[in-house]
This record gives sequence, structure tokens and C-alpha cells, in this order.
Amino acid sequence: MTQTSSRPDAPQGGTEHTRQENHALKADGISAAGSIVMAVAGSAPAYSIAATTATLVGVAALGAPAALLWCGIPMLGIAWAFLYLGRLDVNAGAAYSWVARALHPILGFLSGWALVISATIFMVAGALPAGAMTVTLFAPDQANNTLLITSVGALWFLVMAACVLFGVHVTARAQWIMSVIEVGILLVFAVLMIVRASTSAHAGPSFSWDWLGFQHLTGQGVFVSSALIAAFYFWGWDVAANLNEETKDGHKSAGSAGIIGVIIVFLLFEVFTIATMVILPAKTIEANSANVLSVLGEAVWPGIGGKILVIAVALSTIATLETTLIQVTRTLFSMGRDNTIPKIFGSIHRRWRTPAFATLIVVGVSLILFLGANLIGSSVQDIMNNAILSIGIQIAFYYTLAGLAVVVAYRKVLLKSVKNFILIGLWPGIGALFMGVMFVVGIWQNFQNDAIVVNVLGLGLIVLGIVPIVIFYRKASGYYKRRPLELPDELDAAAPPNVDDRDPAAR
Repeated sequence: MTQTSSRPDAPQGGTEHTRQENHALKADGISAAGSIVMAVAGSAPAYSIAATTATLVGVAALGAPAALLWCGIPMLGIAWAFLYLGRLDVNAGAAYSWVARALHPILGFLSGWALVISATIFMVAGALPAGAMTVTLFAPDQANNTLLITSVGALWFLVMAACVLFGVHVTARAQWIMSVIEVGILLVFAVLMIVRASTSAHAGPSFSWDWLGFQHLTGQGVFVSSALIAAFYFWGWDVAANLNEETKDGHKSAGSAGIIGVIIVFLLFEVFTIATMVILPAKTIEANSANVLSVLGEAVWPGIGGKILVIAVALSTIATLETTLIQVTRTLFSMGRDNTIPKIFGSIHRRWRTPAFATLIVVGVSLILFLGANLIGSSVQDIMNNAILSIGIQIAFYYTLAGLAVVVAYRKVLLKSVKNFILIGLWPGIGALFMGVMFVVGIWQNFQNDAIVVNVLGLGLIVLGIVPIVIFYRKASGYYKRRPLELPDELDAAAPPNVDDRDPAAR
């Protein structure tokens, strides 16, 4: 399939060539396998399980596995949308560019803005567990030292920022090391937990297949709340799309990596969620909401299991700080390149070929917010809960638009084959509908439950994106008048038949 790109074309010489090179990321810096590693690391399986399992079980109870399943199916539809959109437009902004060209430029900008906001909020919340896990490993007697935890978390954040800044090769190597160790540990414990749950007495209820049905998600607001939490579990796999300009054969590899990443993390999430519910009593899960994976490890492998899983969580948290930085900096880079925000965000470092200015600004803002969140006296759990729910709203927003974008972009060929209808039309459409409903109903529920902070962070910060639209609308005329996505000739039903260049008569 032929891909098109909204990246600036590089002329062959002169000052114009130099100017365009200043907006070109390092090509082929990540392999196809490396792109899959990035997608898995972006969802941060160990971190997501440790930080979110207690919250999900608290909301959905026995329906927690069902929430993951019924959110995972439409999420996979969004992954198919990213795959097919990425084949038409290779752009570091991903949904920011695709939604603009398929639906409307303002919706495209708000899609990118939602990702920037959600990623920034996450980095504030994500650095805390990184610090906490490190302190737990090396100085367990200081586990309640907020200043130490904050400082160590900030230090890890700076280390990952340096990896992102110094080049995509450094980023990829760091992710290979951290993610292989993390997923390896999780796979070993997955086997141990299955054996333990099937052969030994356990403190929780016995597994039943009806845990995967809807019957445990029927309480008032239970399904929507649990679905938004489940969306937070999966979120991050689309970092592979933001790296498509830097990935070998990125128009194919990046989208495939997203699908494979969603499938891998879904299986890990289900196994660990079910095992947690079976092996640990409900009161233990609730009492150890910030450290449930460590308690689970200790129950499965007494004496050392908890410490090993703490290592996995620490690696996962540190790794996902890096992938989140990639997502936000590449999106800001694409925005700056289009002049929809200050142009300097679209510049890159001449040696490292990374968006250095965007990276440094994001690091500075995140550190300020990170320190501020701790100084206002909020508990770690309050910060995490508000962050998870608000990010869930923002995720649902831009995933909804991406799902709609692929249906509109490929509308001429949806009925050309069963494959097109299912993978480009039906499945992404269901994903978009699901995410859209979660977005609207989630906001409504927050108003009813007086969760004003969540709506301010989740919806209010998206609306704030109107400000740069107004300020930079004229300067970004190229973006706001951007041509629609075009299908390759072999898919476009309206295109004339291709001329066979091998036929001399045709020439």
C-alpha cells in the first residue's frame, strides 16, 4: 500500500533544504520489533496492574475481568484505525494529523491537544510510583518519606528525559532492556499464579467464566466508570504511531506494532487481574491499593516474590515515563512544524535529530506540576485517582475521533471486501462509538457525583485548546487548509485504472 505524508518534502539543495532538514526526525531509528516493544512499554503492564487493579476491583468487583475484555475489544478496533490511518499519512502527530485531514483541522488539533494534556498529567502522577518503588527496594524504612519519594521520582523522570533527548537509538535500547526484563518477570509470575490458583487453596473466590460477562457490571454507573479505568490500563500503545517517522517502514510497522501491543497487554492484564481476585481476599486488595502487585508476588512466592514484582513495577513505571515523553514531544513537534503552536516546538537538535526544545519545555512544566501536586498536601492516592479518571476522559475523546477518521477516510472502499468492512469500518466504528459514549456519560456522571476536579482536568483542559487555535489560526493556514487524506490508487474506487509501465504501447 502506498503511503502519503504530511511531512514537509525536502528539496534537493540550498537554504530551503537546510530549513526542511531542521524539521526532519531521524529516519529508520527503530526496527519493527522495537516498535512492538515501544507499544507494550507504552501501556506499562506492570505499572498499570499495580496502580489500577485495586481501583478497578473496587468499582467493578467480580466484573473487573469483564471490564478489561469489553473495553479491550473496542480498543483493538481503535488500534486497527491507527494501522490504516498510518498507512495513508506518516506523521509524528498521528491522530493530530489524521483527524485534521479526515474530519476537520480543529478536531485534529484538539485530538493532539488532548494527548498532550493527558500525557502531561500522567507524567506528574507516574513519577510518584517510580520514586516510591525505588525507595521501597533500597530504603524500605523510608517508605513514608514524601520528600525522598518525590526527589527520587523526579530523578528518574530526568534520566528518561535524557534518553528521549539524546536520540531515538538511545530510547530504543533503554526500552529493550527495561521491557524485556519487565515482561519476562510478568510471564514467570503468570505461570506461577495459574499453577497456584489451580492446585492450592486460595483466599479469594474461585474463578468463574461469568466474570467475563456483563452481569457484574450492571450497577448504577459501574460499567462506564470501570470502562474509563480499563481505558487507562490500555492507553499508551499508540506511542508506536507517534514514532512512525522514525520507524523502519513506519507506514506499516507502527500500526502493526500497536495491534500486537494491545493483544499482549490485554492477556497480561486479564491473567493478573483474575489471579489477584482469586489469590488475595478483597480486604487485602483494598488495604494495599498502591502496592497490590507486591502483595500478590509475596503470596505466590513467599520471601522474594514481592521484591521481584516491585522491580518489574519500577522498570515499567520508568519505561512508561519515557514512552509518554515521546508521545507528547512528538505531538508538540508536529504541531510546531505546522505552526499551530509556536514554531520553535517544531525544531530539532542537529546532532540527535530529536525535538529538543519541546522535550525541555515538557520536562520543565512536568517537574513544576509534579512538585506542586505534592506541596498542596494531596495524598498519593487522591492524585492517582483524579489523574486516572481525567486521563480516561481525554483518552476516550481522541480515540473516538481517530475511530471516526478511518471510517470517513476509507468510506469509498468499505464495501469493497469483507476485510475492509470489518477491519476498517465496523470494528473501528464500534470502537469510536464505545469511546464516545464513555466520554459523554463519564462527564455526566462526574457532574452528578460532584467530581468537579476530574471534569476540570479531563474536559476543561481539552476546551483550553481553543486558545492556541485562536492565536495561531492565521499563522497555521497550511494546517487549517490541509488537503484531505487520499486513498492509494489501488484502493480508491474513483481512481482511473493504473497504466502498466512495462507495456511500451501504454507509455
